[in-house]
Amino acid sequence: MEFSSRYNRSKVIIIIIVFYRMVLVLNGVLQEDSPPDSRTLFHNHPMYRDSALQLVSIPTKVIGPVGLLYIQQRELAVTAPHDKNVSILGSDDATTCIIVVLRHSGRFTPFDAFHKQPIEVDLTTACVGELNTTIRGGIHWPIIYGVGVNVKTGEIFPATFPDKGPDPALRWARHLTGGQQVLDVYDYELGLLRIGPFNYEPLRGVDLWLQQSDDFILQHLSTSPEVEPPHFVTQIRATLKYIQDHPFPAVTVFRDNRPHYYRRDEASGTWTPIRY
Repeated sequence: MEFSSRYNRSKVIIIIIVFYRMVLVLNGVLQEDSPPDSRTLFHNHPMYRDSALQLVSIPTKVIGPVGLLYIQQRELAVTAPHDKNVSILGSDDATTCIIVVLRHSGRFTPFDAFHKQPIEVDLTTACVGELNTTIRGGIHWPIIYGVGVNVKTGEIFPATFPDKGPDPALRWARHLTGGQQVLDVYDYELGLLRIGPFNYEPLRGVDLWLQQSDDFILQHLSTSPEVEPPHFVTQIRATLKYIQDHPFPAVTVFRDNRPHYYRRDEASGTWTPIRY
């Protein structure tokens, strides 16, 4: 989904994997109640059907790591068009979750403050449900698994990201073990990617999980085993191994309760670890 604020000054772009309650504007009309489901939304506001069909018609781009800020599940990031460190915000592997993109055209506001304010938010694109679904072999597949956002122009496009950024297994581990908090992983003013600190509960039976077949892991650790991307099981195995090696990350990973910081390397364009 894409939203935009109704006030025109500077622009800030946010990607997040969960949905906050905000004052919603549909087709220019302030809504007292949200539509009960996507079918009702598309029936009452056909413009969203048109914009979704336009989005899914765009060829999927494969985005490399240079200039990319990748956002995982239960993470958020905020940046602005003049950010020299980030040119693309992106997230993918969405089968049963939702990626939300917010373009804030007012002054810069940290997300924690933004989502608590009575700000009117215009829904401009809702590529969800039936409009992001195709049927193959009797199985419902997502048409788009991920999106990228051009930070400077605000363009949104279907995308996939082979490089998921620094500390992928650590970040997945927090989600796999049931972490509920949505973490802000980017300091826009300093240009630093920030992971942690956080802890998670040890995963009981992790040794046994690692002994299972790929199909067993797929069937039991996915919400949509029939339509997961090819790298899903490899990703889960790497995460399970990380949890096995670091059952208490507050002790072994985030020593002295310090985050992992990364800065964009000017030569390579990729994130490199730093001490901060």
